[in-house]
Amino acid sequence: MTMSFLVNTTWISFVEWLREFDKTRTFKFAVILLICITILFIVRLSVKAVRRIVNTHHGDITTDAERRAATLGAVINNTAKVLLVVFFLLATIHEFGVSIGPLLAGASIAGVALGFGAQAIVKDVLNGFFLLMENQFGVGDIINIEGSHIGTVERMTLRVTTLRDLEGRAHFIPNGTIERVIVLSKEFARALLDVEIGFEQDVDRISSILEEIGQEMLRDMPDKVLEPLGVMGVEAITHSGYIIRTLTKTARACQWEVTRELRRRILIRFRAEGVKVPVPQRLVWNKTPE
Repeated sequence: MTMSFLVNTTWISFVEWLREFDKTRTFKFAVILLICITILFIVRLSVKAVRRIVNTHHGDITTDAERRAATLGAVINNTAKVLLVVFFLLATIHEFGVSIGPLLAGASIAGVALGFGAQAIVKDVLNGFFLLMENQFGVGDIINIEGSHIGTVERMTLRVTTLRDLEGRAHFIPNGTIERVIVLSKEFARALLDVEIGFEQDVDRISSILEEIGQEMLRDMPDKVLEPLGVMGVEAITHSGYIIRTLTKTARACQWEVTRELRRRILIRFRAEGVKVPVPQRLVWNKTPE
């Protein structure tokens, strides 16, 4: 009986509070919410419009402008969400009659205190800001960080960069720890392939065959092969033959695919031409006791 009385009393008090609530305050609350939603919608619409403008519609090939627009768009969206949530909370508290002046002053003091204790976070944000402004890499780039993290940039904020490696593992790397980055897909790439040939094969003939294969790939893969294969010459001489080095200029992030296709075509062509690769040989001396 007592519990039922308490529940009914609480409910009646809540209903009376709603009735006494100022309608003007409700209207202001709705206006603040509508402003926040509108700003967020405009920001997202602007980001999508920029990405649509820079989109070249070239299939799998992504330009530097597209990657930069995707990266900055993600950062702007995340920053806008945080700022609008803070604005909405402060405006709502103010409309309920709570003075936000002391709150802001306390937040400033707390921010200074946290700044000394959270130097790593400040370093991450500052480093992330310069990474974005200098356009060192962006979403969609394949990068190598310190030789220990290699993968495709999936997401980038002011504090963390997210990579996805070939095995599907996600790497979350604080921007403050990024000191040296090797970008494997910046504007263009080169497919480097060394071909080992036996001493009995003519080097000029092999070079001519490789150049013909390069011309075929340029004709068959114009969106991925930017220049025909270049034969650099004899790179090394081994105990069983010699090595010819080749370089092929490719579109960004296409060097691995081009290298695999180049190996396949070389094997097929060498088999048709009767070119044999060197086979390591070993001499074994079997000395019997006299």
